[in-house]
Amino acid sequence: MVSEEDIKKLKKISLKLRKHIIRMTGLAKSGHPGGSLSAADIVTVLFFKVMRYRPEEPKWNDRDFFILSKGHATPLLYAALAEAGFFPKEELPHFRNLSSHLQGHPDRLMTPGVEMSTGSLGQGLSVANGVAFSRKLDKKSSRVYVLMGDGELQEGQVWEAAMTSAHYKIDNLTGIVDFNGLQIDGPVSRVKGVEPVAEKWRAFGWLVKEIDGHEFRQIIEAFNWAENNKGKPSMIVAHTLKGKGVSFMEGKVKFHGVPPTEEEMEKALKELEKKEKELEDERI
Repeated sequence: MVSEEDIKKLKKISLKLRKHIIRMTGLAKSGHPGGSLSAADIVTVLFFKVMRYRPEEPKWNDRDFFILSKGHATPLLYAALAEAGFFPKEELPHFRNLSSHLQGHPDRLMTPGVEMSTGSLGQGLSVANGVAFSRKLDKKSSRVYVLMGDGELQEGQVWEAAMTSAHYKIDNLTGIVDFNGLQIDGPVSRVKGVEPVAEKWRAFGWLVKEIDGHEFRQIIEAFNWAENNKGKPSMIVAHTLKGKGVSFMEGKVKFHGVPPTEEEMEKALKELEKKEKELEDERI
């Protein structure tokens, strides 16, 4: 059972991650805040409720794996890794600096906790297949989680990989689609529609669950459901809101790849700090 206290703790962490995202992209004057904010609640549950790992031993052989296929959402990944203890949080303000190991897209050779260098969309699921299948061959209990964007589903390689997952019954693999409906060129439905998403994954041999990607209890239940599935890979289609948590960013395609100005950064941080205070004042 998940208690209200557990949910409150996760909400607090998700607000911390969102504040990091805003600061990182605002200070760098570069980056992708919209899709980082939309997936923040999902990644919070993964890193602080679900996954097994050792920050002091990033390559621990029995760890679970997280692969960020939508590699432009590094502000979120770095925020989670820092809060989890893989490297000091004081390094986050150096995001996208030339001397920093926190570059715009993740590099597994530079940053502790990064499992795959991503950036070219559509490739994460293929790598996740290989990692998950190798874990099964080695008789390890590790699970592999791969986070994809909805616009990314326009890539043909995703569907080749989807067939592979089902064919080899890679049931220690969980995919998550951050279904926020917007990509850099506009609404996904206008650029190149991907619906019906859930039905497509089922047709490719996956078990599928649709959730509200901002409801913590639903997110936790979905990951529990996936872990208990046997014989088929699991896909969680998470309906989310681009820019979630910052009022003037929510549902705005502009903030897919445009950072907040200094004024917008201060405004966003004040909003998030207010939400933190309200959460702290809540009685359980």
